[in-house]
Amino acid sequence: MQAVSSQVLITLLLGDKLNSPNIEFGLEGGYNFSDISGLDSSNRLGTFNLGFYFNFKMQEQLYLYTGVLVKSNLGTADLSLADLEASGVNFISHDGTYTQRINYFIVPAYAKYVFNNNIYVEAGPQFGLRYKAYVEYVNEAGGIDTRIRQDNKDAINPIEAGAGMGIGYRKKKNWRVIRRIELFSRLGKRI
Repeated sequence: MQAVSSQVLITLLLGDKLNSPNIEFGLEGGYNFSDISGLDSSNRLGTFNLGFYFNFKMQEQLYLYTGVLVKSNLGTADLSLADLEASGVNFISHDGTYTQRINYFIVPAYAKYVFNNNIYVEAGPQFGLRYKAYVEYVNEAGGIDTRIRQDNKDAINPIEAGAGMGIGYRKKKNWRVIRRIELFSRLGKRI
C-alpha cells in the first residue's frame, strides 16, 4: 500500500509539471466489470481502480493511452462448485456466495479518440501482473455476516493479457472521469 500512496502523491504534486503539448500525465480512477474465461460462472465482478496515466498525442484527436492501474481488483462473481475445484480452494458451504478476486498491476495500451465535445472512446490490449489472488466466501444469515478469504495465488497465472474499452468525459485538464469495461481473460503464460 505504500507504493500506491507514493505514486498517487507524485502524480498529484508533479502532474502539471510533467505535461507538455504532446504528452499528458495524470491520476485516474474508474470502475471495472471483469470476467475470467474458462469458468462456469459468467457473472462479471464490478470493482473500482486507481492509477496514473500518460496520453501521447499521435494526431490532432488521436492519442496513445497508457499508464499503470496500481489498485485494480478483477475476477468473477458467483463461482460454481466446478469453479471452486479449479481454483484450488476448499469448499465451505452451499449457503453463501464465492467470488474469485485477483489484484493486478495493469498496463493498458489503448488507442484513444477525443471528440470536439471532450467525450472520448478508447480500446486496446492490456497486460497485468498479479500480486494477490483469493476466493472470498460471503454468507449473510441470521443477522451474522461471515466473510472468509482463502489465498489461491499459485492457481492463478502471474501474467495476464486481455482487452479493454472505455468511454469518458474530460471535465478539465489533468482530471478524467472514466467508465471502463474490461474483459480480462486468462491468456497469460506462467513464468
